[in-house]
Amino acid sequence: MTEIRRATSADAVILAELRWEFRSAQDPPVESREAFVQRCEAWLNRELQGGSAWKAWVAVDGPLIVGQVWVQAVQKIPNPAAECEQLAYLSNLYVRPAARGGIGTRLLEVALDWCRAGGIDRVVLWPSRRSVTLYLRHGFSQDGAVMELKI
Repeated sequence: MTEIRRATSADAVILAELRWEFRSAQDPPVESREAFVQRCEAWLNRELQGGSAWKAWVAVDGPLIVGQVWVQAVQKIPNPAAECEQLAYLSNLYVRPAARGGIGTRLLEVALDWCRAGGIDRVVLWPSRRSVTLYLRHGFSQDGAVMELKI
């Protein structure tokens, strides 16, 4: 049975490799796998040390990490109006293709449970084309309200 647990800094290199697998399949990489994994591992290791706004969970099947999800809590400035003040950015939900079949749902549910327990008002994300139906099944809406400026 696949176990879902909090990620630790000891997982950083495997998580960096999963990130490469996930993103390089969507867009052509602009750096070598080795350079990316090294750079990403350092970032992940630092964020998993503790005290970071990022939280991560992994799916473990036997000795192998087969999936991950990341959430960053973002506190907004207090507002006297009925507007959310606690939001979260959900990112990097990925399960290796051979392990798919419910693990992504379990990872998402653990992350959303953490958000609810922490008083998060809204969760935002940028889905891949393949993941849209998963998020819709969990109550996410796709209304195009997110604005972005690329500088």
